[in-house]
Amino acid sequence: MDSIISTFHIDWKIITAQMVNFGVVFVVLYIFALKPLNKLMTERSEKIAKGVGDAKKSAEMLKATSLEYDEVLAKARIEANKIFQEGQKEAEIKKASMLENAKTEVATMIASGKKTLENEKTKMVEEAKTEIVNLTMLATEKLISSKQDLNNL
Repeated sequence: MDSIISTFHIDWKIITAQMVNFGVVFVVLYIFALKPLNKLMTERSEKIAKGVGDAKKSAEMLKATSLEYDEVLAKARIEANKIFQEGQKEAEIKKASMLENAKTEVATMIASGKKTLENEKTKMVEEAKTEIVNLTMLATEKLISSKQDLNNL
C-alpha cells in the first residue's frame, strides 16, 4: 500500500482539502443554481400544463362548433325541404343561399378557432424560447461570477 502511495505521490491532506472544496462548491451550486432553476422549471411546467388545458378547451370549442355546424346544416335542410314543397324554383334558390351562409359562418368560426389556437401556440413557443434564454443567461452569469469568486480567492 505504501508503494502505491509513493508511486502515485498521493497526499491525503490534498485529497481531503479537495473533497471539502468539492462539497462547498456542490452546496453553493445547489443553493444558488439548482433550487431556483428547479422552481423556474416547475413554474414553466405549470404554464405549459395550463396551455395544454387551454388547447383542449379550444379543441372542445372547435368540436362544439362542428356540432353546431351540423345542427345548422340539418335545420337548413329541413327549411329547404319545406320551401321546396311550396315552390320548386324558390326553394332551390333559398336552399343554396342558406347553405352558403351556414358554410360561411362555420368556416369563419373554424378559421377563427384555428387562428386562435395557432396564435396561442406561437405565443407559448416564444415564451418558452425567452424563458430558456433567460435561464441560460442566469445560470451562465452565476457560474461566471462563482468562477471569478474562486479565482479571486
